[in-house]
Amino acid sequence: MNIEKNVSGVQKVAILMMALGEENCSRLFEQMHEEEIREISSVMAQLGIVSSNTVEKVCHEFSQSLGAAEGIVGDLESTEKLLKNALPANRAAAIMEEIRGPAGRTMWDKLGNVSETVLANYLKNEYPQTVAVILSRIKPSHAAKVLVLLPEEFSLDIMVRMLKTGTIQKNILQSVEKTLRSEFVSNIPRGINRNSHEVMAEIFNNFDRRIEGKFMNSLEGRSQSDADQVKNLMFTFEELVNISGESLIVLLNQIPRESLPLALKGSSDKLKQAFFASMSERAGRILMDEIEDLGPVRVKDVDSAQNQILVIAKDLVDRGEIDLIDQEQPGNEMIF
Repeated sequence: MNIEKNVSGVQKVAILMMALGEENCSRLFEQMHEEEIREISSVMAQLGIVSSNTVEKVCHEFSQSLGAAEGIVGDLESTEKLLKNALPANRAAAIMEEIRGPAGRTMWDKLGNVSETVLANYLKNEYPQTVAVILSRIKPSHAAKVLVLLPEEFSLDIMVRMLKTGTIQKNILQSVEKTLRSEFVSNIPRGINRNSHEVMAEIFNNFDRRIEGKFMNSLEGRSQSDADQVKNLMFTFEELVNISGESLIVLLNQIPRESLPLALKGSSDKLKQAFFASMSERAGRILMDEIEDLGPVRVKDVDSAQNQILVIAKDLVDRGEIDLIDQEQPGNEMIF
């Protein structure tokens, strides 16, 4: 039995879900994307009075589709067919593009799964402002890798634009989506309101020390005030001195043991003493001996070890398991 042609696919979904009752409807909503929930909810609110005959036909058609075969096959073709029957054609197509595309729920997730080399080669031919919008939305660690691969002057121009960009409006995001759609399928979130200096500080946190210094010097030449704000927001290894002894113990339990001596080799004496104070006397002496036994080390290796620990520390801070005190601490550039 077919339902009247003037009842759209999304209206059928809305009718069926309302017929299933609040509890079942809530469970279905939990499995959907926000955009799908918004679309179906909007239709629900505009349905008005639906006759019992229409409700019966919708439910009957649904039950017939389930019972039409002895088994089911879950593949791209069958999924696309179901979506086209249940949703408007453009929405079904967008979901299928997402399923077929790189892993990730949104376009920005997907860009994070694209090789930095591929992404940099694509972005180097775009307008700096477009690149600034894109890099402000992807993970800072990925954005840092992309910036390093772009021409230095182009990268600096992009960073300055990122710092000067306020809230990114929906129409701008839609324009970027149109530019990227042919290569990176998307599901655009509805706006952004992140502090541009915070985004840039996270990107700088993911540069190694040499690249960080080079870009920071260039940024200072362009805008000292922007550079100062970025510096104040950066989370550096030396800032670990600002966490309590209890928090340091939590951090120590998560750090790979082989990374700590190398990371502390390039740190201040104050930070070393903070770590020693959080250990037993015997463990502290062993760590001190391990640091001294390392001898001269490459700055690159120290940076790598420190960054590994910083990633763990940031995750613990984000989860509320350790707390940072807001207190400025000087860095240490000399490694002996």
